[in-house]
Amino acid sequence: MSGPMTIYDSRAIQEILPHRYPFLLVDKIIELEPRVRIVGVKQVTINEHFFAGHFPEAPVMPGVLQIEALAQVGAILALREFENRDEKIPFFSGIENARFRRPVVPGDTLVLEVTALRIGSRVQKMRGVATVDGNVTAEAEIMSVIADRPKENR
Repeated sequence: MSGPMTIYDSRAIQEILPHRYPFLLVDKIIELEPRVRIVGVKQVTINEHFFAGHFPEAPVMPGVLQIEALAQVGAILALREFENRDEKIPFFSGIENARFRRPVVPGDTLVLEVTALRIGSRVQKMRGVATVDGNVTAEAEIMSVIADRPKENR
């Protein structure tokens, strides 16, 4: 039995997102309905840089990084609509109703489902739900602004 089809692999994701190691928090995209919904996956391993300090005796993925991973998946949904996406950068503008339901630990497969509430040319609002084995780990409404990247960074 094979897993879900990969729509974007890590290399394709890096062509859309400006994030890089150690802050790229999505490994692949497995579902995509343009302007509506997207599902990404993050394989959580003991090698993650944050586990060195959070916490060495009981490694747990920080909840804020789960929200960041959801935001990155949402940014893929939004940025893929821009032909000049290499000139754009997504910035958080708000997080509402964030809840953390269970810890995410090394070995978990974090599934990141994001649904568009509003996709505009500048302002985005999305609802993200992170799960492991079908159990919700984190959820939030995420607002972002798509801004122009500084010219010296292009």
